[in-house]
Amino acid sequence: MPWESFQIPIVLMLMALVLVGFVRERLAPDVVAMLAFSALIATGILTRDEALSVFSNSGPITVGCMFVLSAALERTGVVDRLGGIAIKAAGRSPRLALIGMGVVVVSISAFINNTPVVVILTPVAILMAGALQVAPSRLLIPLSYASIFGGTTTLLGSSTNLLVSGVAVSHGLPAISMFEITAPGIVMALLGITYLAVVGRWLLPDRGSPVIEQPERLFLSEVLIPSESPLVGRTLAQAGLRSGEAVRVLEVVKGDRSFRYAVDEVVLEPGSRVVLETHAGGLLGLHETGRLNFGARDRHLMEPVREEPGVLMEGVVGPHSRMIGHPIADLNLRLYGVYILAVHRRGAELHGNFDELTLASGDILLLEGTMDGLRRLFDRGELVNLTEPSDRPLRPDKAPVAISAVAAVAALGAFDVLPIEMLALIGATAVVALGCLRPDEAYEAIQWRILFLIFGMLGLGIAFEKTGAADVLVREVATVASGLSPVAILALLYLFTSILTEFMSNNATALLVTPIAIALAEQLGVDPRPFVMAVVFAASASFATPIGYQTNTFVYGAGGYKFTDFLRIGVPLSVIMWIAACILIPLFWPLTP
Repeated sequence: MPWESFQIPIVLMLMALVLVGFVRERLAPDVVAMLAFSALIATGILTRDEALSVFSNSGPITVGCMFVLSAALERTGVVDRLGGIAIKAAGRSPRLALIGMGVVVVSISAFINNTPVVVILTPVAILMAGALQVAPSRLLIPLSYASIFGGTTTLLGSSTNLLVSGVAVSHGLPAISMFEITAPGIVMALLGITYLAVVGRWLLPDRGSPVIEQPERLFLSEVLIPSESPLVGRTLAQAGLRSGEAVRVLEVVKGDRSFRYAVDEVVLEPGSRVVLETHAGGLLGLHETGRLNFGARDRHLMEPVREEPGVLMEGVVGPHSRMIGHPIADLNLRLYGVYILAVHRRGAELHGNFDELTLASGDILLLEGTMDGLRRLFDRGELVNLTEPSDRPLRPDKAPVAISAVAAVAALGAFDVLPIEMLALIGATAVVALGCLRPDEAYEAIQWRILFLIFGMLGLGIAFEKTGAADVLVREVATVASGLSPVAILALLYLFTSILTEFMSNNATALLVTPIAIALAEQLGVDPRPFVMAVVFAASASFATPIGYQTNTFVYGAGGYKFTDFLRIGVPLSVIMWIAACILIPLFWPLTP
């Protein structure tokens, strides 16, 4: 049999494996996508020119530049200032606060990538909740959802929009214009904010403050027995560390030897490490005794050395922190004079060696260190201070430059003066050259994981079209959906995309589904534009789980939510958005060519 006859099964198998990999998350999504891309190159399904063409696609270039423009607005204090406006407008009414915050966040997220908006405004929302004497959990889910609404009101609002536009162009369709999705996007945003303000009173949970301890929140920690500790020579029971309601000892380690299954008989020695699980209150009680060392991760040091008095604070790992995917032992936070005392992860029970625990987005860390060291750590964006807005090095005098750059990109893009990728590149260069960002800050702002996810999925998309796998899949779908009207098939496409984006990256979902949507429309003999728009709106409509959209994942930890909180408030919202999209999309983009 000719080699070409095997290419379609290989591509379909790779697509299935990529989908499984995205959902299971054993490997990072960008690694999964690049593995599939590499397999296509290794098997010869993609030629050299085809493989290199993904790196010249306008979508990732525009996305990378928009990350820089978003960072410029952040560093010049524009987002903070708008957050302050939301606090002043809130007054003393939680409902007005929610509406005011929603309107402000939708407005910001229309032109800025929504992830940094949520990261920056989370401490602001917590302060607002304190002023209103309500739990932060009443505001943080609306904060995330409002950023998603705003992301679907302009082309620049979300990287997903830019990617779908790039895929559409590669299939011979016109690019999505700057404000093409604005009118239906605003209608859906108003529906969403109204739902949260009216129904949220009963559905939004009251989980208490994420800073004030909650009974159900347990931290994993590790303590070291110093040489002069009075606990040396004692068993856990004699040392007062025996497992009970307050403290659960998981393991005792002496050197490289673990006593996981015989902790009660172990006699503590200098240098022994005790891995335990406890509430933060119990942890702080142990800390105050002075008989144990926390945060001494260097095997050659029995105690951390500090010149300044230490303070205790909580921080949450941001969605794009470089701590993600790294074990605690490799973080080297001693450079900041900061030590991780304990880690809490919502919805998960942490086990194993504390040093080898790999951090994930949304993890809450209990930190000890000097105020200066903690502030520097927060300033670098590795952690978000949940106690109060951190003092970032802002450049407010450059705010007009950042605002002008974003406004110029939006306005010139709306009139098609230049392609959006060229405008974004010029704007990103300008904000660096004019001092809104240092060059190193611009490079740090680019989320390289997302870009390589895009590259890998674009390569898979090329193979999907080239081999005819798309035609095979679309013919099967068309056969199953035979007899249904184009509007019904559009509704099913939206529903499928929306469900898919609840369990995998919205960018990956868009890149996976857009070629199928275009081919399906062509097979049906209808205009592909409404099907493309269905993907635009549905790929961002992740409301029912905390794992489908990174802003949801972030507030999941910061707000102390349960998984079911998202289901309770998100499923009805998803249904509302689905019905609205099925009505609005055919009105703005008729199905007939």
